[in-house]
Formats: sequence, structure tokens, C-alpha cells
Amino acid sequence: MYRAAERTGAGHGHRRSTRRRQAPLPLLLVLLAATYGVAAVGALAGSGSREVYASLQLPAWAPPSWLFGPVWTVLYASIAVAAWLVVRRGRPELRRPALLWWSAQLLLNLAWTPLFFTAGRYGLAFAEICMLLAAVVATIAVFAKAYRPAALLLVPYALWVAFATTLNASIWLLNP
Repeated sequence: MYRAAERTGAGHGHRRSTRRRQAPLPLLLVLLAATYGVAAVGALAGSGSREVYASLQLPAWAPPSWLFGPVWTVLYASIAVAAWLVVRRGRPELRRPALLWWSAQLLLNLAWTPLFFTAGRYGLAFAEICMLLAAVVATIAVFAKAYRPAALLLVPYALWVAFATTLNASIWLLNP
């Protein structure tokens, strides 16, 4: 009965789905604020990161420090939009586990910068970024079941974190 009312636009189901369609912007803004909040806290925790990065022995393939800001700016937007899509279009029974994994990877993302740049604990930061990579992959897996386009938005993030994991390992080995 509910599905029929929803398809025809009749009854309470129509009002609820209309209300849900009318409120996407505030939710997206909250998710963007959460992801960019992590970026801001990371930036504060890693103040002086350019100097630290410049002082390290780096592998020949290490990117220049100026590249990290633009890459993360785009990735944080995709992380927020992916969560927004799962909330808006994802399978209802998978929204909660998807958002739990999303939150876990965001917290792990937050933890890496102070370990690496502030504490200079490159080995511990490597262990932490391995956990981050695993959490991002788990998030993608759950998002793929909930709403596949959202999972696809996280693939560049996973690739970047995999690259950053390799870079972290190299820096740890070059800077004992």
C-alpha cells in the first residue's frame, strides 16, 4: 500500500518523499562542514608541515608539497558528496553501517597528520595510515552495496591514500 501511494504521489508517502527531496542542501552542507572540519583540524595540527616535509629525505617520486592542498581539497569534497548520496539514495538498511564506516575513516584521516608532522612518529603514522586505507576500502565496499555511485566517488580517495601509505613507508625508511 505504501509503495503504491508513493508511486502515485498520493497520501503520506508523497509528503515525506517531497520533504526529503527539499532538504538536500542543509545535509550536504553539514557533511561538507564535517569533512572540511577534519581538514582544518589537520591543518592546525600540522602547522609547519611544509617545513617538516621539506626537511625530510624523500624518495625521488615524492610530490612537491604544494600539490597536497589542491588534491585534498577535491578529495574532501568527494568524501562529503559520497556520504550525502548514500544518505539520500542509499539502501535504507545500509545507511547506518555505511555512515559508521565513513565516520571511522574520517577520524582515522584526522589522526594521521599530528602523528606524522607534529610528533614525527613516521612508523606509528604508517601503522595508522594502513588502518585508514583499510577503513576507506571497507567504506567503499559498504557504499557499493548501499549506492554504487557513492562508492565510485571514493575510489580516487582510496588511490591517494594508497599512494600516501607508500610515501609514508618510504619516508619512515629514509628518515629513521
